[in-house]
Amino acid sequence: MVKTLVVLCSFITLALTAAVKRDMRLHERRDDVPDGFTSKGPAAADTTLRLRLALVQTDIESLQDKVLDISTPSSASYGQWLSKDEVGSYVAPTPESVSVVKQWLSENGLNATSLSPFGDWLGFQTTVSHANELFDADFTTFVHDGTGESAIRTLAYSIPAALKGHLELVHPTVTFPQPRRKGLPIVSSPAKVAPISNGNVSADAAPSSCNTKFTPSCAQQLYGIPTTPATQSSNKLAVSGFIEQFANQADLKSFLQTFRTDLPSTNTFTLQTIDGGSNSQSKSQAGVEADLDVQYTIGVASNVPTFFISVGENFQDGDLEGFLDIINFLSGESAPPQVLTTSYGQNENTISRSLANTLCNAYMSLGARGVSILFASGDGGVSGSQSGSCSTFLPTFPSGCPFMTSVGATQNVNPETAASFSSGGFSNYFATPSYQTSAKSAYLSKLGSTNSGKFNTSGRGFPDVAAAGTDVEIVFQGSSTPVDGTSCASPIFASVVSLLNDRLIAAGKPVLGFLNPFLYSTGASALNDITTGSNPGCNTNGFPATAGWDPVTGLGTPNWTKLLAAVGL
Repeated sequence: MVKTLVVLCSFITLALTAAVKRDMRLHERRDDVPDGFTSKGPAAADTTLRLRLALVQTDIESLQDKVLDISTPSSASYGQWLSKDEVGSYVAPTPESVSVVKQWLSENGLNATSLSPFGDWLGFQTTVSHANELFDADFTTFVHDGTGESAIRTLAYSIPAALKGHLELVHPTVTFPQPRRKGLPIVSSPAKVAPISNGNVSADAAPSSCNTKFTPSCAQQLYGIPTTPATQSSNKLAVSGFIEQFANQADLKSFLQTFRTDLPSTNTFTLQTIDGGSNSQSKSQAGVEADLDVQYTIGVASNVPTFFISVGENFQDGDLEGFLDIINFLSGESAPPQVLTTSYGQNENTISRSLANTLCNAYMSLGARGVSILFASGDGGVSGSQSGSCSTFLPTFPSGCPFMTSVGATQNVNPETAASFSSGGFSNYFATPSYQTSAKSAYLSKLGSTNSGKFNTSGRGFPDVAAAGTDVEIVFQGSSTPVDGTSCASPIFASVVSLLNDRLIAAGKPVLGFLNPFLYSTGASALNDITTGSNPGCNTNGFPATAGWDPVTGLGTPNWTKLLAAVGL
């Protein structure tokens, strides 16, 4: 009898344990596989997965309110940027969340390491079979039809009920990778590459010459950007480098010798590396994107200390491919650069809503430190980051995030008009931020029923601003060649911001930091409004550029003299 009771009690205990273990709650799910990916069946059970856990942050909503307050010119707190520790008090997870998540990991034989300066990201390794069991998942191998790249993903996963409120997300799970080499600038004249000459665009060149050959001199004439060298050594401008795009020093020197003869040709960038990054100086390994980005920061933001951050392939953030790693890296610095420009992106629908929100919060956290974060909006018009087939408009990421500044592109100089490839539209993930409500409402009123049903009328609109993006002359692998893309526009606009920061620091004033509330208020009248052109795609004419903000060129292109006055100088 005693033996029977022991057996019965053991059975009940096991049943209760199983019940507790299986108290799972669906956490994320996607209804379909992104375009271009095909399922190849279940992933091999013994394949090792590197998974990341994002923990719920302590008080991210209050940080959002704080950032909007200190970045709004009419606020008494404007420009009172936060310290690293002050940001950490908002974004670090609570001790309870850390304890609960680590206890669950330990109970399942797992040990995680911290991947972020505030402890809100943890990483661990396990097998496909164990991950399927842990998360009630079905990890599958998917292959991209165009590139042949494979990725192991699940279309849904669950987490224990006890982790709700403590665990924000598991990654990579329902977010698919961006096919490699997307977002690189389009070489606009590939048939023939001209050799480098010793000539340069003269200071009094007719503006019309810039229609076919846009150089730093064109930017200076078109936008009034000064050639006067910056003076403040504490003012820093950072350029992101991804997917083994290397910035070539010899190309930069040739570029300066050709197009900025007033600057020392020895001006260069400081290299920083993360995730095993490097910066090969082999001529054959020079990257067209990296060359473009450093040449149109160093060549436009005269003498502003510039940093090239090369992100390697040892990602700590999964198939975000360093997008989060670089933000975590900069967030860990006591004095991060005041401006960061990035010429890469992806379609919003390839990333989960939860992960997009988490990454957007990371941009906001860095913006709270007084960092202006700019991204190229993309080169597919309304069809996404690159031109493609679609029935409804595809917003890009991170341009939909309301805590960064999205940069579209223009073409021509007399007058400027919208570049047809300039990605723009409305986010399906992020609502309209308060600073944009009036500008966006005015545009939608003018738009009327055009493109009705093809975009989210309640979403955050992008881009915010624009700059030149066609026939931009660079030196690539020793030769001069023009390139097109919003990739050209972001470093140009970032350079203007850096030069404004230089003047602000010299005057004893705070830097611009998170730009958008300024841009949509006192800064709006300091931009050149672009009112012609559109961004076609998805078998439509896309959105038309109009007076005021529009989802092609944003609020417009920079006007240095007016911007200087708008920032109080």
